[in-house]
Amino acid sequence: MARGYRRVDRDQPFLFPPDMREWLPAGDPVWLVIEAVSLLDTSAFHAGRKTGGAGAAGYDPDMMVTLLIWAYANGVTSSRRIERLCARDVAFRVICAGHLPDHVTVARFRQQFAETAAGLFAQVLVLCARLGMGQVGTVAVDGTKIAASASADANRTEEGLRKLAAELAARHAETDAAEDALFGDGRGDDDPGDPSTRRERVAAALASLEAERERREAEAAADRARAAQAVQAARAGTPVRGMPPAGTEVTLAAQALARARAEHQARAAAWHAAAAAGRRPRGKPPVPTEDYTRVRAARTRLERAQAREAARQAAAAQKDRQKAPPVRNVTDPGSRLMPVRGGGFIQGYNAQNVASGDGLIIATRLTDDTTDTRWYEPMTGDAAAAAAAMAAARDDDSAANTQIGLVLADAGYLSEANLTCDGPDRLIATGKRRDLERRARQAAGSADRPGPGGVIAAMAARLATEEGIAAYRQRGRIAETPHGRIKHNMRLRQLSVRGMRKAAGEWTFACAVHNLMMAITSGHLTTWALAGLAG
Repeated sequence: MARGYRRVDRDQPFLFPPDMREWLPAGDPVWLVIEAVSLLDTSAFHAGRKTGGAGAAGYDPDMMVTLLIWAYANGVTSSRRIERLCARDVAFRVICAGHLPDHVTVARFRQQFAETAAGLFAQVLVLCARLGMGQVGTVAVDGTKIAASASADANRTEEGLRKLAAELAARHAETDAAEDALFGDGRGDDDPGDPSTRRERVAAALASLEAERERREAEAAADRARAAQAVQAARAGTPVRGMPPAGTEVTLAAQALARARAEHQARAAAWHAAAAAGRRPRGKPPVPTEDYTRVRAARTRLERAQAREAARQAAAAQKDRQKAPPVRNVTDPGSRLMPVRGGGFIQGYNAQNVASGDGLIIATRLTDDTTDTRWYEPMTGDAAAAAAAMAAARDDDSAANTQIGLVLADAGYLSEANLTCDGPDRLIATGKRRDLERRARQAAGSADRPGPGGVIAAMAARLATEEGIAAYRQRGRIAETPHGRIKHNMRLRQLSVRGMRKAAGEWTFACAVHNLMMAITSGHLTTWALAGLAG
């Protein structure tokens, strides 16, 4: 049996070691983060700081950068939690060297990520490359939805935004009149409540909706112009090649039927004129126009086109009835309602990332697009530039390290444009991976083989081969692992700042933190490696 309990004496005086480096073991990752930041060019963070003059000295931007990197790496994004940890957590106290920045200082420093995060991301990527990371032989592009610092309940339609703007304008005018009566004429910007902030957000949301409506109207006008051009070209006998523009199939089919009837009637008239003149006409007597083979075929094509057009119009009408009117958020006008896996929506952004084979994020963008399709070419272009920058940092001119060999993408990026645009070789799924592999096994067990049918059919045929299956199986590991690390390990499921520019800066900063921590956890970033880079 135990003899008793250990004494609990809270009056016992203790002293921390006088050297702060003895507070944590030498192998603690926080030392690596501090040393890594010391090797980076942080002049962009210093540029926005004011020194000299009256008042207390400010906090060192290098210390603030290190503090936020460590906080984000450990899943802490709240400025108030960071403030508390600077007083309670040994690692945070080591970073701050005993200083205690408050939450306002942390929040204000984070606001500049919109201007500084991209440079930090590029520098961390170069640092990782110098450590031997960045396998770009096979990369993957993928999108992930990240929640904004806004609620979906704050969404308003254009009509709702106009009503809210009018209410805010009237309220602001009443406040101005009351203050003028009380204080006299002021400058107009000395309202302590700053009601214009909400007005500006409402105005920005309304302007965004109006711009979207104008864009849709411009696209519709361009579609109508292309349709009219196609109809005119067909009437002139020079039809446009390829698929007819939307909405012209019935008109073009009717024109083809009219031409077939006119041609047959002209030949029939010539035959009957020759017979009436006593000449022996060529060929057999003409059949009735509606029984002529080409007329029957053209009439069948017209009937099918009419049926398809009726089905399209019915589907479009049903979709319009079910479709909610476009909305904008009055808390964060840059965010959008994003569909998420499993159904439902979140108020947020769509982050686009390109990941290397060893888990680095080599290119990133934050978008307000609910789909991924149009971001394939921009992201692969960014990734190619990043691969070249990493190769230059390594002084390695081999093609395997300077050029991306293969890009993997899921079906969200499938389009003829993405399959045919310039850039590295690519595998873009034409469906879910399990469906692709099931179809490949079925095709292997039959005598049928995929035939020609355009670039999408060619890609489906390539994905059905053993080489295509083996290569595409890497996509999930490469593309989705960084997203899992950021959302699960770093616990970053919602951004802390509002507005597209600031939100993009925070996301880019989080990707830089991910890359730096990948270098540490993989064993590439060590004290010896940093000493070699510094030397």
